[in-house]
Amino acid sequence: MNCRFCNSSLNVEFANLGSSPLANSFIKSENFNLYEPFFPLEVFVCSKCFLVQLDEFENPSNIFSEYAYMSSFSNSWLNHIEEFVNTCIEKFDIKKDKQVIEIASNDGYLLQFFHKKDIKTLGIEPAQNVAKIAQEKNIETITKFFSVETANYLDSVGKKADLLIAFNVLPHVPNLIDFIKGLKIALNKNGIIVIQFSAYLKELIENVEFDVIYHEHFSYFSLFTLDKIFTKNDLEIFDVEENKVHGGSMRLFIKHKNNTKFPITERKIEKLKEEEKFGLTNISTYKKFQTDIITQKMKVWDFFIKSKSDNKIIVGYGAPAKGNTMLNYCGIGIDFLEYTVDKNPYKQGMFLPGSRIPILNPEKIKETKPDYLLILPWNLKNEIIEQMSFIRDWGGKFVVLTPHVEIF
Repeated sequence: MNCRFCNSSLNVEFANLGSSPLANSFIKSENFNLYEPFFPLEVFVCSKCFLVQLDEFENPSNIFSEYAYMSSFSNSWLNHIEEFVNTCIEKFDIKKDKQVIEIASNDGYLLQFFHKKDIKTLGIEPAQNVAKIAQEKNIETITKFFSVETANYLDSVGKKADLLIAFNVLPHVPNLIDFIKGLKIALNKNGIIVIQFSAYLKELIENVEFDVIYHEHFSYFSLFTLDKIFTKNDLEIFDVEENKVHGGSMRLFIKHKNNTKFPITERKIEKLKEEEKFGLTNISTYKKFQTDIITQKMKVWDFFIKSKSDNKIIVGYGAPAKGNTMLNYCGIGIDFLEYTVDKNPYKQGMFLPGSRIPILNPEKIKETKPDYLLILPWNLKNEIIEQMSFIRDWGGKFVVLTPHVEIF
């Protein structure tokens, strides 16, 4: 396996989580007894450019053509997005004659806020089931994977972006260089690209967020590495923002290299210095991460073993990909976690991949009155605690396992 950016040979292991099924491949009841494929979940770091990456075991068209994740089911996420949209409109003077294009537009969760202001929008979403939801909201959406070919198609039909948005998609791209070349083609001369991604590498290492590693995430990024990648492709990151969404996300503001309207900010310069100080340009930082993962795994085991010994009933909230990585790597099944619940009707009635834990309607919590409610999407814990506060009525407590085991 060679680096998907600089083509160097990959021989430094970053994390090894054994074998795991695809984290979003939920099991339907009629397929419960059928074979489920497991793939190595081993991540490497390039010693030359420091891009953290794993191999492509499944074609993206088989992963994302029908997708279970829908962004509109989290109120806190929607609030975050609406604030972002309003800020962009003001900061970049996005008027009604401007064209906004979003890559991996999901169910229209983001474009709806531009659409309400009569700003021209276009979504690009490969998953037909979620693209259909956006189309029902009258948000124009084409069902394609984004690539150079897609960008050339948009250009041929006169669709160039004044604002090109890609939230939580860059880590999902196996052909990274083709994707970035496509961004350049799709962007108007004075346009702006805004990319946001979770699993920001500094936060991932610092907080031992190994559960954000799964096969659908092909790469894990630092600003240092992305700066090299975009520069190589005649694009320039001119500003960055960090936020706490999804356990630590990085937002990048990008322009054509010859666009002099937006100078490089001090924030970008300081972030690069911060990464260097932390050790993201030192291979030894990456080599010790596996030891931290094993230490965290033992703490997770301690919680479940002690709780089981005390005859505590534990159930889950949510069915996120990160939760499936955690449960499969730590070997937690229905003997420890009786079921989990999810607001998304698409997931209800199915089973988690690997662990085969059933996914039920949240109303089940009131029926069974568990002692512990394990919040699998720990990045949304505040929203979930507020939503499920009634478990306090029978003495129930909340639990998260990342960034450390915490009961409250």
